[in-house]
Amino acid sequence: MINCKLQEKSVTLQPIFPLFMDSKEKLPLLGLTADELKEVVGSLGMPAFTGKQIAGWIYEKGVASIDEMTNISKKNRELLAERYTVGRRDAIMVQTSVDGTRKYLFPAGTANATVETVFIPDGDRATLCVSCQVGCKMNCLFCQTGKQGFEGHLSATDILNQIYSLPERDLLTNIVFMGQGEPMDNLDNVLRATSLLTADYGWAWSPKRITVSSVGVKNKLKRFLDESQCHVAISLHSPIHEQRMELMPAEKAMSIEDVVALLRQYDFSHQRRLSFEYIVFGGVNDTLDHAKAIVRLLAGLECRINLIRFHQIPDVPLHGAEDRKMEQLRDYLTAHGVFTTIRASRGQDIYAACGLLNTKRKQDNSEYSAHSDYSDYSDHSE
Repeated sequence: MINCKLQEKSVTLQPIFPLFMDSKEKLPLLGLTADELKEVVGSLGMPAFTGKQIAGWIYEKGVASIDEMTNISKKNRELLAERYTVGRRDAIMVQTSVDGTRKYLFPAGTANATVETVFIPDGDRATLCVSCQVGCKMNCLFCQTGKQGFEGHLSATDILNQIYSLPERDLLTNIVFMGQGEPMDNLDNVLRATSLLTADYGWAWSPKRITVSSVGVKNKLKRFLDESQCHVAISLHSPIHEQRMELMPAEKAMSIEDVVALLRQYDFSHQRRLSFEYIVFGGVNDTLDHAKAIVRLLAGLECRINLIRFHQIPDVPLHGAEDRKMEQLRDYLTAHGVFTTIRASRGQDIYAACGLLNTKRKQDNSEYSAHSDYSDYSDHSE
């Protein structure tokens, strides 16, 4: 394990092992720290400064091949290419919405797996929603990804590839870890990816531009809060224990009360921001009783709530709430001290909600009778 000092936090980075990686495959350089790259070149008999050069080519210039690293001698490039590859891979599918939202399918690992990534432009802002797992263990009732089952964790390489291989990469202003998978369940690789994105030799982004979501995973959430300064978004969806457990089985392992109790130990009054995601289901979690319970749950906590419209997915007995109910919920919460917004829906004409496009690809030529949209995540980071 390698310790590195980033954003005044000590982050322990676990060794990088790509999903489904065959030992005969060339190893990716994308996802390695500066110290690890120095170790790579040292093992090949190259001078230590070559590691810094490689980091610059991969993370600052965003090259896709070793041959593009022109300030490294041809001999050393060839030696490096015998064992390593940059690790970049282009998307295999893209869908574009009339509102400009684009959904990509990127390859992951070496077992024909794919993950979804969504690019959301909004004026002078552009947000990218990335995935961290193939499938998901959380099995939330309202999420298509959970119905795919769990296939594996993405490596930091495959997480970063969604960013570095994005055609619109240079337009990005924010990144949210709200795609397929539960970030806290793949915490080592999520921390490695966010650390590289914020490292001075990496993409050098401020952690304020990155938001990481979670349903609340015991022990893992605390570690993330201790080791990262990125914004935090908690999937709430119901303030009532029994109902949240029906919607989100993860409630059994770490209740929303326990999640909030943990969050109260941290300061969100300055640059780091805490938000709660709340998909509003008609006749399920849109009542005045729910609003009052949310106010009690979050009283005194520096946070905001994002209300999200739900659009039906196949074989799920839930439907979206009326706009009037969402507005009433927003107004009540804001009036009682919990600042609340309603997200604009994006990508309604494409398979933009998590898991739908991937599921569609797996089900040969199958069609859904209902589409889901992708909510506008561009308001997560400043």
